[in-house]
Amino acid sequence: MGYADPSAGRDLLGNRTLFFIFICAFAVVTLLQQILYGRNYIRRYFEFYEGPFEYNSTRCLELRHDILEVKVLSMVKQSELFDRWKSLQMCKWAMNISEANQFKSTLSRCCNAPSFLFTTQKNTPLGTKLKYEVDTSGIYHINQEIFRMFPKDMPYNRSQFKKCAVVGNGGILKNSRCGREIDSADFVFRCNLPPISEKYTGDVGAKTDVVTVNPSIITERFHKLEKWRRPFYQVLQVYENASVLLPAFYNTRNTDVSIRVKYVLDDFESPQAVYYFHPQYLINVSRYWLNLGVRAKRISTGLILVTAALELCEEVHLFGFWAFPMNPSGLFITHHYYDNVKPRPGFHAMPSEIFNFLHLHSRGILRVHTGTCNCC
Repeated sequence: MGYADPSAGRDLLGNRTLFFIFICAFAVVTLLQQILYGRNYIRRYFEFYEGPFEYNSTRCLELRHDILEVKVLSMVKQSELFDRWKSLQMCKWAMNISEANQFKSTLSRCCNAPSFLFTTQKNTPLGTKLKYEVDTSGIYHINQEIFRMFPKDMPYNRSQFKKCAVVGNGGILKNSRCGREIDSADFVFRCNLPPISEKYTGDVGAKTDVVTVNPSIITERFHKLEKWRRPFYQVLQVYENASVLLPAFYNTRNTDVSIRVKYVLDDFESPQAVYYFHPQYLINVSRYWLNLGVRAKRISTGLILVTAALELCEEVHLFGFWAFPMNPSGLFITHHYYDNVKPRPGFHAMPSEIFNFLHLHSRGILRVHTGTCNCC
């Protein structure tokens, strides 16, 4: 009888064993990457679970400095900026009264939203030759008919509202559960007729006090209001009594279609007010942010509203402002919370705008919300 090899039929170091070893090694490497990702990840992990840190704690001062030491966006990789921003989330946010007042003072000197955000009968008298924001050679003569459309004076005062929410349309809002926190604000700004149906309200809320309308939306979706006007009116009713704000004097193409909005709401006897951005206010705001590094053909409507809110509100909270294809955790998100339609390239400088917001958050001037909310 021949010798029987006890290992016969076994796969001692065969394909199955090597495959198993490979899987285990891959798992270990992946785990190590997760553990070592970011600076001092282990220390931050355990600090996080000690609970939120106070705004002026030593640790939070360090984390805020990590953001503020990045003077321009190109100084760091996007992933590094995300890492620093995520780490800062372990800190409670609090307004820095002195920083906020100083910043608001500079806005008052440059822009003065409580006096010049809208065209009014006070700042744009009858007979004024109003210069357009972009078509600077163009002049609009304020006649009696247009003059009567303007409010007598600005309807809002400096720091009139305790807490304001400015709601952008970024995909960062999807699954945020921030709706109740947004609706708890004393005053809510929204941009460019965003959907706030029941499908979205859990994330974005429904309360609206001012909603902007880009004239291009009226041109593309509502045929310049030259045909049927009821569909446009019905869209506005979703925002109930919110005031409607348009850049009628941005360029000559915007004026007629913006003025028709007032006619439509009057025809349907709507109580909604219609206001027009003052072109000089928009020019001043653009110059202000250009000096802070926002270089674009045009700053976004969101940035304009945030700038105004900082003068009209004591405390400003931003929701839906994020200009990157991934959230701070590195997960891909849609461009808007309601679709993934990308903007025209090269028109706005959204990453630069968001970068400035992160700085303002770190200085205690406003608060940027990019995670899930736990309001109420």
